[in-house]
Amino acid sequence: MGILTLPSLVRLKASIPLPARLNLLSDREKAQCFCKSGLQNTQLTATATRRRMSADATVDSSETAAAEDVVVQYVVLRRDLIDTWPLGSVVTQGCHASVAAIWEHKDDPSTLLYCSPPALDSMHKVTLEVKGETQIVNLSEKLKSAGILHKLWIEQPENYPTCLATKPYPKSVVSPFFRKLKLCK
Repeated sequence: MGILTLPSLVRLKASIPLPARLNLLSDREKAQCFCKSGLQNTQLTATATRRRMSADATVDSSETAAAEDVVVQYVVLRRDLIDTWPLGSVVTQGCHASVAAIWEHKDDPSTLLYCSPPALDSMHKVTLEVKGETQIVNLSEKLKSAGILHKLWIEQPENYPTCLATKPYPKSVVSPFFRKLKLCK
């Protein structure tokens, strides 16, 4: 077939129908195209097409870094409630906080990427725990002072904090704030 040059790749790409072009991209690239264009017909980059069409393409370091820096949402539950409330009630509190954090930041680029159609089946959440009310309030204050956007869920009518969820962030940005917390088990 010979070596494909960039102009020939662009012509080749243009001759491929959009659904077939989307199959040439990874899920992350599809999500990025979706976020940049909304629901409009997208133009896919020649470099992405070339990478997919090359039989001996290698993964470059930026693609590896992007794969390692997934967009993630952190959810933090209170251990004292896990031990005393029905499990379903505690899970519901986490769901409330998660949905609220996403909805409040629905126009944020990371949230758009996290909720884009190609990414819906590969969402990443980390569910952690703190001991009780004091710890969850302190964590919320720490996140607030660092500019980490989140939702502290306040259960009504009792008016006390039950859990916390961040908006979706690249893992490298937000994980340092949660390193000392335990996974919820």
